[in-house]
Amino acid sequence: MNEKKGSVIGGMLLIAGSCIGAGMLGLPIITGLSGFFPSLAMFFCAWLFMTATALLLVEANGWFSRQVNLLSMANHALGKWGKGICWVTYLFLFYALLVAYISGIGSLCGTFFNVSFHTELPAWIGSFVFVVLFGWIVYLGTRKVDLFNRGLMIGKIGFFVLLVIVGIFYVKPGLLLRTDPTYVTSALPLLVIAFGFHNMIPSLTAYLKGDLKRVRITIIGGSLMAFVIYLIWEILVLGIVPLGGANGLLASLKQDREASQAIAAIIGSPTVRIFSQGLAFFAILTSFLAQALSLVHFLADGLKINYKKQENLGLCILALLPPLILSIIYPQLFFKALNFAGGICAVILFGLLPAAMVWIGRYRMFTPGSYKMPGGKPALLLIFGFALFILFIQLSTMLGASYIPKPG
Repeated sequence: MNEKKGSVIGGMLLIAGSCIGAGMLGLPIITGLSGFFPSLAMFFCAWLFMTATALLLVEANGWFSRQVNLLSMANHALGKWGKGICWVTYLFLFYALLVAYISGIGSLCGTFFNVSFHTELPAWIGSFVFVVLFGWIVYLGTRKVDLFNRGLMIGKIGFFVLLVIVGIFYVKPGLLLRTDPTYVTSALPLLVIAFGFHNMIPSLTAYLKGDLKRVRITIIGGSLMAFVIYLIWEILVLGIVPLGGANGLLASLKQDREASQAIAAIIGSPTVRIFSQGLAFFAILTSFLAQALSLVHFLADGLKINYKKQENLGLCILALLPPLILSIIYPQLFFKALNFAGGICAVILFGLLPAAMVWIGRYRMFTPGSYKMPGGKPALLLIFGFALFILFIQLSTMLGASYIPKPG
């Protein structure tokens, strides 16, 4: 009997690990504006939306007998304009994510030096050193990044568990009961990024030898793992950090300070500060390495540059220099870049495009496949509508309708 290769559990862990990164650090700060229970409803909506669009990509992937990427799927169903949109949104998405990570690490380094050595370190120095040092690891190639990332994942998980164990004693249940539905939808763009793993689906399908039933189980299980971990993180942060005050949610949002820094500032314990800074560092670094490498490979594929033992130095510079410059010129871009990435790029790339591809494939081209996501046209129309709603939220924010409440 031929044993199927590729572990469903392993695939779930890959998806959960892809979701849980630097974006997690910003989630409680923005979702906390509406309170725990309203934000929980938005978490569920975002999880359902992103899981459904992932299953649409599984359906589109099933049209092919070989391993393909998002560009090939878009080109097959939507033609050159679809492939062009995929190109542009993919580049904007990954550049925006890298801007957020580089900006976030600069802020983190500044806080670390200020608290530990009472020295003001400009954020741009931390960002520059970070990009040079860890950009060099990206240049060394996929194998080096993989080996280095394994140790980083252990560090990220370890600091998260330690922070939860220590921080749970500081949770005040009363803080979790506060609600303000006015700002309940403002977190949707960031939540889309939080459940973004769709670029892994072609590789995941190949890993599971094209068994789309196991791929579906892996996607649902892996995204649920991420949902549960996010829920624990939300309870911890929103149960400790109040809305107002010098170190509250509002102040953290205005100062571009992510959740781990807010917890450390509220509790004031040196141990908690170490755990929170460790979690933030490992979360940002694991996300940075994965997305930087993905962008380098995307550029190499698009520009038809052959892979060698090490990555192309020019492509590494092309991938990392623009976001570094942006993060230096505009240092407080962590939340804005994540919201732009989720509210514009990810919604188009992982929301509208999969629904459009499947609609054309099913009802115009009648492309056969071994799997079809249930729900028919009503499900596709709901996905279209929800995606357009998120785009409206993000465009409103960009045009000046800030999600930050006014004092008084």
